[in-house]
Amino acid sequence: MSKKPQIHDSWLNVLYGTFQQPFMQSLRSFLVEEMKSKIIYPRGNQIFAAFNHTPFDKVRVLILGQDPYHGYGQAHGLSFSVPDGIAIPPSLRNIFIERQNDLGLAIPQTGNLTPWTQQGVFMLNTVLTVRHREPNSHKERGWEQFTDAVIQTLSTQKDQIVFILWGSKAKQKRSLINARKHYIITSSHPSPYSAERGFFGSKPFSRCNRHLAQHGLPVIDWSI
Repeated sequence: MSKKPQIHDSWLNVLYGTFQQPFMQSLRSFLVEEMKSKIIYPRGNQIFAAFNHTPFDKVRVLILGQDPYHGYGQAHGLSFSVPDGIAIPPSLRNIFIERQNDLGLAIPQTGNLTPWTQQGVFMLNTVLTVRHREPNSHKERGWEQFTDAVIQTLSTQKDQIVFILWGSKAKQKRSLINARKHYIITSSHPSPYSAERGFFGSKPFSRCNRHLAQHGLPVIDWSI
């Protein structure tokens, strides 16, 4: 991208070469055109929110989503999260139900997951933008190549990250991760269509903390 992206310097340093790739130039041109006539989520200054909330050197856990929520006011740049005051979407409610069953934490009144990001939980989507009311409308435009590079960079340059991959599309990213130096947790997606097929009962939160503790690392406070 010719214009400096609104992304934390720690990420820009490790992804500089990726931002110079032709696919990123094409992606930027596509987004500029889209924004002329379409409503795009999240807002431009929130596209890289996950990166700005959790600098590269602070990442300890990655939770991978698909593409942003496509309803008004929902997406704010963090996978599965919604801002304060926005109704909790079904997938996120199921995440909270599993968290309650796993850790005994009550279902919160807000779906804002920012407190997790401040502890090193990187809330990444595989696609970072979407049109209003058009799910998957920005797939195969370059975002997947970018976020693949992000996952590979984390796998290569860091150690003992917990990668939480929910659903078939997230699990496809497993091949990008060095399982010898990282811990990978997979299950079905928390969506109402699939949560009963392996997400409920998977205990990702306690498993994550058990791994961190076993390696002498601070655990995550999963409360909101």
